[in-house]
Amino acid sequence: MEPVLLLLLLLLLLLLLLLLLLVVVVVVVVVVVVVVEVVEVVAVVVVVVVVVVVVVVVVVVVVVVVVVVVRSSSSSRSIVVVVVVVVEVIVVVVVVVVVVVVVVVVVVVVVVEVVLVVVVVEVIVVVVVVVVVGVVVVVVVVVVVVIVVEVVVVVVVVEVIVVVVVVVVVVEEVVVVVVVVVVVVVVVVVVVVVVVVVVVEVVVVVVVVVVVVVVVVVVVVVVIIIIIIIIVLLLLLIIIIVTVEAVVGIAVL
Repeated sequence: MEPVLLLLLLLLLLLLLLLLLLVVVVVVVVVVVVVVEVVEVVAVVVVVVVVVVVVVVVVVVVVVVVVVVVRSSSSSRSIVVVVVVVVEVIVVVVVVVVVVVVVVVVVVVVVVEVVLVVVVVEVIVVVVVVVVVGVVVVVVVVVVVVIVVEVVVVVVVVEVIVVVVVVVVVVEEVVVVVVVVVVVVVVVVVVVVVVVVVVVEVVVVVVVVVVVVVVVVVVVVVVIIIIIIIIVLLLLLIIIIVTVEAVVGIAVL
């Protein structure tokens, strides 16, 4: 009975080890998902801040240029030409900055995802190696115990040898069953982890695409609003200048 009890204890320890390793793998996957989400949020915040800064700078530059042109020139035609050129340059700069920011954010998110996938794969490999080593150690211990028990029984009595042979056969069958169960558990754990990683990657890609589309739409809307405001201000400025010149001309006449 002692070899059987010892074998049952070893089997229980092996199952506890597998459960612990499965918990570790699940925790690692959850941590990876959380890290990816945090990186995406940070990337979105950075994009928003950059876009806001660019818009503010563009507005300030346009206002300064308009003020300088109004104070330094008396010809309305020259003012219109200069302001049109400035508006075109500002639009080109804003578009280039937005494109660069979006590309940088996409590249950063992709790099982070690749690094996280590599880390998850390494963790899975380590877990599989530990499980295999544990199985080998358990099998070796069981074989050594069986050999020691057989030697002691052979030295004591011949009748016990028959019992020991029967026990050895049973133990070998149990060991085979345990090894098969362990292999099945390892395969199931690996498949589950791979499925979780694939699902996380799909979710991350979808979130990144949605964030990039939202940022691009917001930037385009802001740029269009700024251009409309600038055009309205320019029209008002031209109307004021023409009105002043007309009043001055009438007064002179």
